Amino acid sequence: MKKIVLSAVAIAMMATAATASTSSELKELKAQMAAMAEKIAQLEAKQVKATEAIEVQKVENASQLTSKSPVIELSGKHYLGFVSDNADDTNEFETRRNYLQVKGFFEDNPKNYFRITLDTFQNTGETDAEDGDSWEVRLKYAYLYLDNVLPYTGVEIGQSHRPWIDYEEHGGWNYRSISKVFVEADEGAHLTNSADLGVNFKTKMPHFSSELGLFNGEGYHDLENGDGLSAEWRLTGHLLGTGKEKRKDDMTYADISFFGQWNDESNKHKNEDLNWYGMHAVYNQPEFLVAAQYVSTEDANAKYAGDGWSVNGEFRLATLSKSMKDYGIIGRYDSWDLDNYTEKERRRTIAGLTYQYNKYVEFIANYMNEEIDGTDETDAFMLTTEVNW
Repeated sequence: MKKIVLSAVAIAMMATAATASTSSELKELKAQMAAMAEKIAQLEAKQVKATEAIEVQKVENASQLTSKSPVIELSGKHYLGFVSDNADDTNEFETRRNYLQVKGFFEDNPKNYFRITLDTFQNTGETDAEDGDSWEVRLKYAYLYLDNVLPYTGVEIGQSHRPWIDYEEHGGWNYRSISKVFVEADEGAHLTNSADLGVNFKTKMPHFSSELGLFNGEGYHDLENGDGLSAEWRLTGHLLGTGKEKRKDDMTYADISFFGQWNDESNKHKNEDLNWYGMHAVYNQPEFLVAAQYVSTEDANAKYAGDGWSVNGEFRLATLSKSMKDYGIIGRYDSWDLDNYTEKERRRTIAGLTYQYNKYVEFIANYMNEEIDGTDETDAFMLTTEVNW
């Protein structure tokens, strides 16, 4: 910068000098150039000192993080809300989930990493009066991911994803903040949860993806007694060749999946087998999403044995007007019939409006109706804020 300014000044001075008629004018011009150069040097020195002061202040105020991993990634997900329902005449604020996630990536292969995810929950089952109903922290995920251990295939080892739920939550049912997916929800099939100790092989190709895992079977918040293991799977055909891409609202994709578990002597399920399977189809384009599934048990304790189906959809209002691009309408219906239990039928309806405030925050307002055996009915109104950072 200094050289450019001096060059410009020199050219101007030379042009002026060419017209100067006396040696005194030349001396005056040279003096002006010298003064200009000194002034520029002073300004540059001040700028360097100011920059150094800012950098020193940043270091002094910062908390230093050291790790053997060259890259550490921190992220969080939070579901905050308010619910009003007629079952117990309840009106209350909620914090449904608070996930804190850390990933440490390895230098030899940046696709290999270790992940740990913590979650908060209210321990309503605590019998100690001092800690009763307190908020506690629980380990959700703690696994090593190694990429390309087989062609197109990576593996999670540890407390890892089970094959189905996380997949449906990212491109099938996008609103975990107001309801779990059908196979996990208490108001639905209520057969499994999202994480367990074991191994999960994850394959991705353009027209096919899969997850094949072997787990304890009880899930991440139930006791494993060592009696049996659970073989679990997801096999998905990607009709439009999007199997290697992360599914997003503005994409067009059509997927069909076959999924399930062969869970031997599960401690969570009365030390009996829990064998079930499901079929799921989803179609998405920028204007809307529609999905449907059918789930059935083959062998299960009476509390779980049954079959049912679920449909859900999402309509993005940008289709009607660009000014409505951040708004959407969602709906879902669940139906589960138990074979031989005190409850026979579970039905649930969800309808709501969504607003994407920015890339970090989404607001949801929804109505939920639940019926058991056609008589025990609950109506609830929910307000939800989902935060991702």
